[in-house]
Order: sequence, then structure tokens, then C-alpha cells
Amino acid sequence: MNEGNIGVGCPIEGMCLGGCSEQVQQEFQHLRSDWWWLFLLGALLMICGLVALIFPALTSLAAVKVLGVVLIIAGIATVIAAFWSGKWSGLLVQLLVGILYLAVGFMITEKPLQSIMALTLFMAAFFMVAGGFRFVAALMIRFPYWGWSLLNGIITFLLGLIIYRNLPQSAIWILGLLVGLELFFHGWTWMAISLAIKKIPAKA
Repeated sequence: MNEGNIGVGCPIEGMCLGGCSEQVQQEFQHLRSDWWWLFLLGALLMICGLVALIFPALTSLAAVKVLGVVLIIAGIATVIAAFWSGKWSGLLVQLLVGILYLAVGFMITEKPLQSIMALTLFMAAFFMVAGGFRFVAALMIRFPYWGWSLLNGIITFLLGLIIYRNLPQSAIWILGLLVGLELFFHGWTWMAISLAIKKIPAKA
């Protein structure tokens, strides 16, 4: 960012690191007139998140179905692109990747409950491994505020262990719970940003 373009005493300086350029100010001024669209987006995401939290089982099933359809579409597109590109060294690899996408996508859509179980088991293993790595790294390196990383590792490991110990019951609700939390907090973030943008003075 050019230092000559940094506005002194920028009214939205708290939203920018090191001040705001004229371009950034203009962008925020443009957003200020339509801040309520961002607020509505955040409210909609929060409502969707609450629905997902209330019905986690249905959300898990829907999420897996969507994943299967996305993989099928990606597989078809990859296979078409592989042939469309003509003869080249990566044709076989791209073709195999597309077929793999198709196979996994069809498997997920045909057997969604088994797919939910497999994804939940993978998630539990990932949480336990990631939590263990964070725990060990915090103890060995002792970087600044390493205690928070240590606590993060312990919580992440315990979460993975709880999910694993409660299989198969946890497979029904855990994916929906995580999707609901993501949508809820993502919507809350957009609402907070929109209210901050609304407070920008008309003249920067």
C-alpha cells in the first residue's frame, strides 16, 4: 500500500491495519449505503444455523447428499475436460481423478448413512491427531501464550475422543451440529460487520 494514499485520521481506521487507502475508503462508503443487505445475509445465515442445530440429523443427511452431488458434478466436469484438452501427458491422471470423483459421489448418494459414519470416524481421528500434535508442540516449543495452544489441543483431542466413543450415535448429529455452528457464527460475523459499516460517517 502506498504511504501517500494512507488517510490520516481515517474514520474506519479501526477496521483497517495501518490506516486506510482512498480506494478502501471508497469501497467502505459504497458498502455503507447497502449495509442492510449484509445484515440480512447474516440474519439468514444465523437462522439457517439455528435450524441446522435444531435438526442436526436432517442436516447431516442433507450435507452428505450435497457432497455426493458435488463430487458427481466435479467428476463429470473433470472427465469432459480431460478429453476436451486432447492428447497430453496428464490425460490419464485427469481421467482417473474424474472417475474417482464419480465413484465416490455415487457411493455417497446411494449409501448416505454409511457415508455419514465414515466421515464422522474420519473427523474423530482428525480431531484426536490434531489435538495431540498441538498438545505436544505446545509443551516442546513453549512459544508465547503456549498455554492457550495446550488447552486448545486438549479440548480438540477430547472432542475427537467423545465423538469416537459415542459412535454410531454421534454420527447422526455431529456433522449437522458442526454445519449449524459454522452457519450461525458466520452469520453473526456478517451482522457485526454490517453494523460496523453502518457507523461509518457519510464523509470520510
